[in-house]
Amino acid sequence: MKWLRIRELIRKEFIQLFRDKKNRPILIISPLVQLLVFGYVVNYDIKDIRVAFFDQSRTHESRMLEDAFSANKVFRITNFSKDHRELEELLLKGKVDLGIKVGPDLSQRIRKGETANVQILVNGSMSNMASVRIAYTSLVIDRLNRELIKELYPQHLDYGKIDARIRTWYNPNLDSQNFFVPGIVAFLIMLISLLFTSMAIIREKEAGTMEQLIVTPLKPVELIVGKTIPYIIISLGQMLAVTAFAVLWFRIPVAGSFLLLLLAACIFLLSTLGIGLFISTISSTQQQAMMTTFFVILPFFMLSGFVFPIANMPLVVQWLTYLNPLRYFLVIIRGIFLKGVGMHVLWHQFAAMTIIGLIVFAAAVGRFRKRLD
Repeated sequence: MKWLRIRELIRKEFIQLFRDKKNRPILIISPLVQLLVFGYVVNYDIKDIRVAFFDQSRTHESRMLEDAFSANKVFRITNFSKDHRELEELLLKGKVDLGIKVGPDLSQRIRKGETANVQILVNGSMSNMASVRIAYTSLVIDRLNRELIKELYPQHLDYGKIDARIRTWYNPNLDSQNFFVPGIVAFLIMLISLLFTSMAIIREKEAGTMEQLIVTPLKPVELIVGKTIPYIIISLGQMLAVTAFAVLWFRIPVAGSFLLLLLAACIFLLSTLGIGLFISTISSTQQQAMMTTFFVILPFFMLSGFVFPIANMPLVVQWLTYLNPLRYFLVIIRGIFLKGVGMHVLWHQFAAMTIIGLIVFAAAVGRFRKRLD
């Protein structure tokens, strides 16, 4: 294997790639735009809950309930309904996220020392968001109950209690962006490397230059190396740019070793480049290669734990996730970004990703060489 021939092939690949004006924004601008879009859109933080309030009691206690929600920065009372039908109509049309019905006997029950029921109607069409809204509502009502106890029983009570001192590690403010943005970096590396590697070989076939490359002194191994190295360089360059953008724009901390992150990205590229080469051997046109690439990306994304926890998936599906290299890379990149852990913690993920990468890349190279022979 002569590196002079490989170097010239790499140079030719870069010239061919950047000569097409359509590729330039995809390579340079597209990753940053996608990071911006995903970073702001993929977010489970709830900062504004619209509330419709239906008060049948109109007493001091019901006004305390209303004030408790109004005083909270998360809740915003947008409507005061006149009857339950209007309240339900607001929920149906999506104009409010939460409906509160206060019964006419609220004050009487509280003054008698009985439990007063307040109905909370929550829009459950998005279950995750509904769960968070219910949790916030429970906190507000619990705080109000403590205030009512102090008002009804003003005497000072001394009793033993448990005081939980909670500290949140790795993400103190529980920001969704700190969890999702590192995952977006991993996803963009996979997307770009898969897409361009699968298209590189097909482009030669459609242009009629593949036969010319075959009759050159280039060996099959040299052709494969010369075709994959440019996309390794491009993928790593995009990872550096996107990571810098994530740190400087989104203020995502990188607590661990950046060199370890770079090593993980190189091992991860073994899998994505191997899959890209395999797609190029089974596709006849660039359109077919692109469709096959997106067909592969979707299950990789869904079974990676990027959004949906793997532990919540059915057992059979959890077994399938062990074949997904993105699953291991997400654990590594989030561990390095947020926790600052090293190889002594992540070596299981590195080992699994390396084994999958070597098998996939070797199989793809073997099939590609067979097609060339």
